[in-house]
Amino acid sequence: MSADVALQDAVYDALIANAGVSALVGARVFDNAPDGVAYPYITFGPSQAVTDDVECIDGEENYLQIDVWTQEGGSKRGAKVLCAAVKKALHNAALVLSDPVALVLVEVEDTRVIGDPNEKVAHGIVSLKAITEG
Repeated sequence: MSADVALQDAVYDALIANAGVSALVGARVFDNAPDGVAYPYITFGPSQAVTDDVECIDGEENYLQIDVWTQEGGSKRGAKVLCAAVKKALHNAALVLSDPVALVLVEVEDTRVIGDPNEKVAHGIVSLKAITEG
């Protein structure tokens, strides 16, 4: 299994298990949201894996975008609350990745909230960086 896939699986598990996140979205965390899904919800956005080998260790820097979606008449407040909950669940978390991948570090680098072409929807972005080896 690639580190990128192992990281996404561990992030999914952490978000579903986190009481603060699940209080806001329930189990609505998706790789690709189904049509007609209820708001608010979370999806996985773009990811990137950068080789970061050192002597005798196969390492990677993994970047993962987590998108949050709210529909409160265009208000960005709910997206900010959900971004904060995702950050709290993941920043410096002790995620367990599938063998043979090991997590060295995971941190939320930034969060931002933007508008959406649908003026009633707010879009939050949580940028995650992880260093893995395996």
